[in-house]
Amino acid sequence: MEIWLNPACSKCRSAVQILDEEGAAYTVRKYLEEPPTADELRGVLERLGLEPWDITRTQEAEAKELGLGAWERTEAGRERWIAALAAHPRLIQRPIITADDGSALVGRSEDAVRHALTRTGPGGGSGQSRGAGA
Repeated sequence: MEIWLNPACSKCRSAVQILDEEGAAYTVRKYLEEPPTADELRGVLERLGLEPWDITRTQEAEAKELGLGAWERTEAGRERWIAALAAHPRLIQRPIITADDGSALVGRSEDAVRHALTRTGPGGGSGQSRGAGA
């Protein structure tokens, strides 16, 4: 399991606390320091079953500067949204948890994080592998 997070985010810290309490094995990706590529975003969106505008923090100042509110939310506009998320990772909802079964979810609630724990593969609930500085 991998968790994309911003350490300054309270929802991210809560998610990590739950994972730690449950002894989950996971790695941390500080996505502001190591932004996902457009290809990685496409893969995560597929795993989430969502569109890029569904995981965009549209109230952020950067979103308003880019005028995201006026962008079309269609297949034709999809790549523009993905490019914006890759170039401005602060706009990505957090935390995103990629589970061992190939699924992913946005872990903004305790229930969502606990649901991710049910999606781990064999040995997924023992030990933990955390990224540096996590």
